[in-house]
Amino acid sequence: MHNFITPVIAWAKTGCLPPILALIYYRLVLKSPLGSGAMSTKIYTKTGDKGTTSLIGGTKVPKSHLRIESYGTVDELNSFIGLVGDQFNDEHSRLMLKEIQDRLFTIGSSLACDPDKETKMETPDLNAADITLLENEIDNMNDVLPVMKNFILPGGHMAVSTAHIARCVCRRAERACVNMQQQGMFVEPLVIQYINRLSDYLFVLARYIGHQLNVPEVIWKARM
Repeated sequence: MHNFITPVIAWAKTGCLPPILALIYYRLVLKSPLGSGAMSTKIYTKTGDKGTTSLIGGTKVPKSHLRIESYGTVDELNSFIGLVGDQFNDEHSRLMLKEIQDRLFTIGSSLACDPDKETKMETPDLNAADITLLENEIDNMNDVLPVMKNFILPGGHMAVSTAHIARCVCRRAERACVNMQQQGMFVEPLVIQYINRLSDYLFVLARYIGHQLNVPEVIWKARM
């Protein structure tokens, strides 16, 4: 852990820390005994006022850069997943959503790296077991859900709709990552696999939330 925190502290002092890493810095450093009271908690640095930011490795890029769009969308997804957890009072699901939020921080730090620059910073890792966990959760929820015989529309309960919004943002994050690949930018293959599986999880979770809350599914009736 110290191998990851130490360079983050050094980078934070430059005022060029990307947003996702700033969040990690706040969480792991300012909120940890190692960094308690050691740094200012001032949020604004004004270093991005001209529309640029820095990747891990120090490369300056415009905030419209596809890599920034990708990890920014993952950050947005993380916020919506937090909202789902706030709206659904099921302890197991909330713990699972917290686990997913942690993995999205990992994905954000991976996407924030400049693959062409060597860095001494050790970023958190993602592994195949994280994807297997999502698949197991999908299977477990499906075991208690009725067979889906119709297309369904988002709605019926705030938590159900929010889970669907999270699913849509997840798909947008996936598209951004795939676009990066198509533009010749490196994306860790497990990142795309995880985000793809996560969107499936969120769809099933939306149905599971409705089932647990006894909320009827909103069936799509095609106008012919």
